[in-house]
Amino acid sequence: MMTLIWHPNCSTCKKAKQWLEAHGVSCQLRDIRTQNPGEEELRQLWTRSGLPLKRFFNTSGQLYRSMELGSRLPAMGEAEQLQLLSTDGMLLRRPLLIGAQGVCVGFREEEWKALLEKEDL
Repeated sequence: MMTLIWHPNCSTCKKAKQWLEAHGVSCQLRDIRTQNPGEEELRQLWTRSGLPLKRFFNTSGQLYRSMELGSRLPAMGEAEQLQLLSTDGMLLRRPLLIGAQGVCVGFREEEWKALLEKEDL
C-alpha cells in the first residue's frame, strides 16, 4: 500500500488526494504536522527519490522564508539539512507519495502517473 504524507488543510494536498481517489488508489494517510518523517526516514526517502535534497524543502513556505533558508542551505551539509527537515513538517515540501517502487515529492501529475505505473496499481 502506498503512503501519502500530506497536510489536510493544504489545497495542493487535497487536490493530490482527490487525484489518487479518481485513479482508484487507496493509500495510508500521514499528517505531516503530527507524523513528520524523522531524519533516517528522510534519508531513505531522499535516496529512493533520486532527487536533489533541496527539492524536499518547502521553499514557498513561511517557515522556510522566516528562517532565511534560501541563503543558508547552500552552506549546510546533507546531514544538517536532513536533521533540519526532521524538526518541523512545515519545512518539508508536500505532498509526498511513497510506494514500493519510488517516492514523489510535491504533486506533479506526470511523476505520480509514472510511479503508479511502476507500482502496477
